[in-house]
Amino acid sequence: MYDLASMEEAAARVHAVIPPTPQYAWPLLAEAAGCEVWLKHENHTPIGAFKVRGGINYVHNLKVREPGVTGLIAASTGNHGQSVAYAAKRAGLTATIVVPEGNNPEKNAAMRGFGAELIEHGRDFNVSLELAEDLAKERGLHTFPSYHADLVRGVGSYAMELFRDAPALDTVYVPIGMGSGCNGVVAARDALDINTKVVGVVAKKAPCYLHSFEQKTPVPTNTCDTFAEGLAVRIPNPEALEMILGGVERVVTVSEDEMAEAMRVIFSATHNVAEGAGASAFAGLMQEKDKMAGKRVGAIVSGGNIDRPRYTRVLAGETPVKV
Repeated sequence: MYDLASMEEAAARVHAVIPPTPQYAWPLLAEAAGCEVWLKHENHTPIGAFKVRGGINYVHNLKVREPGVTGLIAASTGNHGQSVAYAAKRAGLTATIVVPEGNNPEKNAAMRGFGAELIEHGRDFNVSLELAEDLAKERGLHTFPSYHADLVRGVGSYAMELFRDAPALDTVYVPIGMGSGCNGVVAARDALDINTKVVGVVAKKAPCYLHSFEQKTPVPTNTCDTFAEGLAVRIPNPEALEMILGGVERVVTVSEDEMAEAMRVIFSATHNVAEGAGASAFAGLMQEKDKMAGKRVGAIVSGGNIDRPRYTRVLAGETPVKV
């Protein structure tokens, strides 16, 4: 399904719209982690997150499959919604995004800025998704999924860039939200036939993919009260889990404090802004620094879209709480 030809085709489609993002080896991060650290800067895309790549690829293929489609609807905590809105606008489609109540206000503003109609509903992503599915039927809209092979191929373009442009990496740490970003790394690694290990990172307060990985079956949780919106998932996607089980070395959990500290370290060492999910991969590396000592390691900065008030508190040494 994810052979080299299909991965390169998706990457070419993405690169026709947005340029590759950089990957840098930062010396102060190496000093902090005790290994050579390459950050993949997906905070440098036009929406400040990796998701835009999947949106570009998915919408292109959707218009081929369903040329009569006129509007999209999705549930999101922000970065996926920005991707949907961005790709929809380019393709001349409407976009409706359902977000949880109390969602990141700056992500909400960005989605509206890309032309989306925004609806706030429910306590978390999964409740928002239920409304989005109902509205799709009522309004005749196409439900834009949070996980799909076209998304994996599209976002996998960042991993293709990383693996080709950075020296050979022993391990890559990558956040797991719904799974497309993590599985994009797995798909690219396998398509390129290299031996890099992939470690998935989840929030301790949103551990459904950890439990699912350990039990080898989808295990939902009752809550996902993490400030890292991109990791705030209660119900794992079975298709995503199947690929994670086949391609990920292990899954580690990081605390809210560990993500906040990783955000501070990344800013001090690189002057890049990473949101909670975006810093989670580096937090996972720091947690396993003894295991990674002396190795060459990649960490995905999946996004930088944290709102200013919470980021101010992070830089002041605090750990945000979920609104």
